Amino acid sequence: MPEVLEVELTRRGVEHLVGRTVFAIEVSDPLVVQDGVDAMLGGSTITGFDRRGKQLVVLTDGPTIGVHLGMTGRILVDDLSAIGELAYGSRTDGSRWDRWLLRLHDGTMVRLHDPRRFGRVVLDPDLTRLGPDVLSLSRGQLITALTDRKAPLKAVLLDQRVIAGLGNMLVDEVLWWSGIDPRRPAGTMTDSEVVELHRTIRRRLSVMLRRGGSHTGTLSPAHRLPGGRCARDGSELARTVVGGRTTVWCRTHQR
Repeated sequence: MPEVLEVELTRRGVEHLVGRTVFAIEVSDPLVVQDGVDAMLGGSTITGFDRRGKQLVVLTDGPTIGVHLGMTGRILVDDLSAIGELAYGSRTDGSRWDRWLLRLHDGTMVRLHDPRRFGRVVLDPDLTRLGPDVLSLSRGQLITALTDRKAPLKAVLLDQRVIAGLGNMLVDEVLWWSGIDPRRPAGTMTDSEVVELHRTIRRRLSVMLRRGGSHTGTLSPAHRLPGGRCARDGSELARTVVGGRTTVWCRTHQR
């Protein structure tokens, strides 16, 4: 599922479209694309791309457009995707699930392909509702995010209003590496644990970004299946619901 790494790879993968003009919008699913987007975007020239957490931002000489990939969304440029197949995606690029298709002035086709239809395309996305971006998160920002929080640590890290960008797989990954129980109240973290968690977030996300996405961690999709074993101590990995999400973790070394 697209998390901050997939959206950042997508942003990098479409940067070459800067300077091109939107000639026509050939497909537009009203459930995914906000009313008014197409009318305002037609004829505009792309001037840049930005990102905050999981929110991709398309800058033009007309409107600013927000694109959220949802659970199974990808952007394909002339049938090529910067993030390849998603670990839990449809394994197909067929046009059947294209929710938004732009044709640029040079003939390039840009497709928002989204089988589950949870993606969204909106005008002027409100980035103020998002917390600091996890790829540039400072230690001080992490301390602020966790201080006096009674909710489970995983639930706090998943809250996009607190820290923008982390999803289910990445939170499980960084907590596994940090040796921290995802069920612990966030406010019980010691100073040394916060330092270690911050260091892990910076290091592991950087490694996984180079590898190609959120599915490339130690807790890979194969390890997340029932019966998966901890790569550190060999214990059977636990599967618990935390913050409404299936959580994979090790009862032996995560405390």
